[in-house]
Amino acid sequence: MKITSLRATWVHVPIPPERQHLSDFGKQPSFDSVIVRIETDAGIAGWGEAKAGVASTASCAGLAAIINQDFAPILLGQDPREISHIWDTLYNYPRQGFAVAEGHVFPTLGRRGLSISAIAGVDLALWDILGKSLNAPVWRLLGGRRAAKMPAYASGGWADAANIGAQLLGYIEKGGFGAVKMRVGIMDGSPAASAARVRAARAALGPNVKLMADAHGTWTVAEAKSFCRMVEDCDLFWFEEPVSADDKQGQAEVRRSSAVPISSGESEFTRHDFRELCELRALDVLQPDLAIAGGLTEGVRIGALASAFNLRLAPHLWSGAPAFAAGLHLAASSSAGFILEYSLGHNPMLHELIEEDFPVKDGFVEVPDRPGLGITVREDFIARHARAA
Repeated sequence: MKITSLRATWVHVPIPPERQHLSDFGKQPSFDSVIVRIETDAGIAGWGEAKAGVASTASCAGLAAIINQDFAPILLGQDPREISHIWDTLYNYPRQGFAVAEGHVFPTLGRRGLSISAIAGVDLALWDILGKSLNAPVWRLLGGRRAAKMPAYASGGWADAANIGAQLLGYIEKGGFGAVKMRVGIMDGSPAASAARVRAARAALGPNVKLMADAHGTWTVAEAKSFCRMVEDCDLFWFEEPVSADDKQGQAEVRRSSAVPISSGESEFTRHDFRELCELRALDVLQPDLAIAGGLTEGVRIGALASAFNLRLAPHLWSGAPAFAAGLHLAASSSAGFILEYSLGHNPMLHELIEEDFPVKDGFVEVPDRPGLGITVREDFIARHARAA
């Protein structure tokens, strides 16, 4: 089997004003991502996703250009089933020969950022092709799923203190979720204001619903520690991205200062970033975004780190359908995987891009047994929303 074409498309989907929410990212007028299609001479096509930002903040033009202009010429004619070889080629190019021969990395200078996100988009499409070629779901290729369904948490929570309880309870009513996540951080103005919203949420939810809080990396170490002190009696399931991803030592300090579990990872690239977090004892839950961190190939390595350090894995799934499906397959097959993120914001890239859906019933998402990633992309949707890169 050979790769005959590779195309990355910047997909730009407007969000109706009434569905836009306000956070530290501002109001996002669109949901953007880069959707990757790889075709083969066997008539099998695979789909992937690459991203490097949130909603309309993503650098999609440059990301698509890397895939179309730099990667496509390298990959045409290669066997798409040689996934590890292709990953190493793209990560180490133009010194991939040395990397393969010597058994260690000789990475490109762009070993973080858009280059890795571009690799991620290609990698997910290759796994989709491999699964389809064997008529097997990706989770089976990774060693099998640990359960037929996985618990999910509703991810949203932007309302003020007076309304946050009703908003989160509304999520529970939609899917029977036993866990919900709300946003905190600089959007509230102060740790005290965020803590007040958390206390209001806990009062409304009662003691039996798991509650998470996500600061999007917007606080200083001092502010994050102050917030933790103020919510230690609220039984947070985790506190996500307390400080900037650039301050791994600071995140470790936050974790040492409190009993509140810490999660992070959506802003990290490759297993090397996650190894540093693990070695620093900076987190309890690893949250790689497979459309950013290097794809499913790298996700498996990150999952192994989580298991080796006796930590847990919960992929970041605020994404389109290809990355969501890949994260589902990874979490279901990893010994450290335990819960799924389910976006309750307006996300047409998850719910309208593909023919299938991922329904939540009684707080669980079924792990599908369809071949590959288990998605059928609506190409007319891509054509309607394609934007020139």
